[in-house]
Amino acid sequence: MRIDAKEMLEQAKAASIAIQHDLLETHPYDGDHVVPGELRRFLANLRLLTGVPFSYLVPDADLLPPESIRFFYVDRNWTDALVQGALSVGTVTTTDRAQLETVYPTLREEVDETERTVRTPQGEDRLADAGGTITGFLLRSRAVSGWPNLHVRAYRVDVLPDDALSTVAESDPNRMKVLRMERLAPAVLLVLIDGVPEVVHIEEPRQGIQFGARMDTDAPPQARTAEVHLRDVVTALPLQPETSVRVPFRRDAPGVIDLRRLRDRMAQVAATNMTTPTPPTHEVALQLLRFPYRQVFGDPDNREAVKFFDLDSFHVTTSLQQWEVELAGHIDALPDGGDQP
Repeated sequence: MRIDAKEMLEQAKAASIAIQHDLLETHPYDGDHVVPGELRRFLANLRLLTGVPFSYLVPDADLLPPESIRFFYVDRNWTDALVQGALSVGTVTTTDRAQLETVYPTLREEVDETERTVRTPQGEDRLADAGGTITGFLLRSRAVSGWPNLHVRAYRVDVLPDDALSTVAESDPNRMKVLRMERLAPAVLLVLIDGVPEVVHIEEPRQGIQFGARMDTDAPPQARTAEVHLRDVVTALPLQPETSVRVPFRRDAPGVIDLRRLRDRMAQVAATNMTTPTPPTHEVALQLLRFPYRQVFGDPDNREAVKFFDLDSFHVTTSLQQWEVELAGHIDALPDGGDQP
């Protein structure tokens, strides 16, 4: 019996095309696909560098020194070769390779789509599109370990004021989807972005309340000082012109704030309208209240080179006296006048 190798390859390719419809996987959330979902997600994660040794990304520690950020492009040819290498494990014969070659265009399209669903923020629309340019950055900083839930937002165009709060979803046309955001080490953050952004915002998380002071980072560590920019406790607005007091530290305990002396220094500034001689704790807390910082990269209109913004947008809408009256009313409305056994 005479066997024609070329004819066998053609028949194998034809059979692969014929059975693609029979292999169609239908999922109520994922839609219709030829490639099984588990395999698609594995290959999409490979595309997003999941499981790739860190030494392949940063071959030398000097390329990512402490307190630095490095932006980059992802080479699609490299990630495609990575996927093809993983698929080659299952190809043993010439027929296997012929079948893989036939289904590879479909497989690539479906993996492109799955890339955008590996990370889907809760309540946001699923995005589906052809594979395009992927960019990203590596951040090595104490901010990563100090604030594990950093917010990263990438914008296609610069339409948001640098110090404005934003609740725009990733599905908004002006925002770009974050494909992967993961801490590779306690102080190293990897972010991959779907496209080339014009502006990137890195912001401290907004959850909770934090207190602090502004450090003079230009001074040497042994002579470093801190200041508190004061507010009017009636309106909670910063004093104009800007007024600050130096933060006192405890003797023989660098970095430990002497809160009693700091309280007295703040109360001595009449414009703060703090109660004297001993301000209550809520007035001291208002002065020390800190808001999330935002680091801005790529702003084309930032001619002053200001890259660090204090999102201090807190404004009082209820006076202290009104709040005390309302609180007393809520307490009186409780059973037994608010008395608990």
